[in-house]
Amino acid sequence: MRELDVVGVRVEMPSSAPMVLLREVGGARYLAIWIGANEASAIANVQEGNVPPRPLTHDLMVNTLSELGHQLREVHITEISGGTFYAELVFAEAEISARPSDAIALALRCGVQILCSEEVLDEAGIAVPEEEQDDEVEKFREFLDHVSPEDFGTDPESDDPEQA
Repeated sequence: MRELDVVGVRVEMPSSAPMVLLREVGGARYLAIWIGANEASAIANVQEGNVPPRPLTHDLMVNTLSELGHQLREVHITEISGGTFYAELVFAEAEISARPSDAIALALRCGVQILCSEEVLDEAGIAVPEEEQDDEVEKFREFLDHVSPEDFGTDPESDDPEQA
């Protein structure tokens, strides 16, 4: 398993499809995973340090786990099949299947490592030569500086179930 850092989320144009971009720690590979708008918003919110006035779904999960005395140890991105990524939430007591987007949102909130199988990185990882990495990361960070959760079509503070 290789550790990944979350570079951030972005919206791919012209389709307006959100994705999360992860980078191999100590390596040159990146992993792009297409995700839903709500999950993109959840990841962007935590990266920007936004705290909603009431817990959103991922915050509620973290609060519930804490109250029940369970601790998320790490997140594993385990497999890719037919273009679909699979992940697991790793607890001392169990490993639970999850969508990578939800697992990443929880990992960021809990401050735990995101690990990816070597097979997934070999199949879906994109190697970026070192001289291009700084340029690409800087462009992506500039994008992140100007994006907000509302850009994903959701209002993180809305009580409307269609928007949550």
